[in-house]
Amino acid sequence: MKQVMNQALKAKEVERHRAAVLRMEMDYELATLFEAIGEDNDQKRSQCKQRLERIRLELLKLKAL
Repeated sequence: MKQVMNQALKAKEVERHRAAVLRMEMDYELATLFEAIGEDNDQKRSQCKQRLERIRLELLKLKAL
C-alpha cells in the first residue's frame, strides 16, 4: 500500500514538473511569435502557432488527469 501511495505522489510530481516546463515553452513560443509578427515572417509565425497548439493540447491533457 505504501508503494502505491509513493508511486502516485511521484506521478503527480512528474505531472506538475511537466506542466511547468510546458508553461516555460509556451512563454518562449509566444515571444518568438511576437518576433515573427514584428518581422512579418509568415513561415516563422505559422511554425510558432503550430507549436503553441501542441503545447496547449498537452496542457489540457495534463489538467484532465
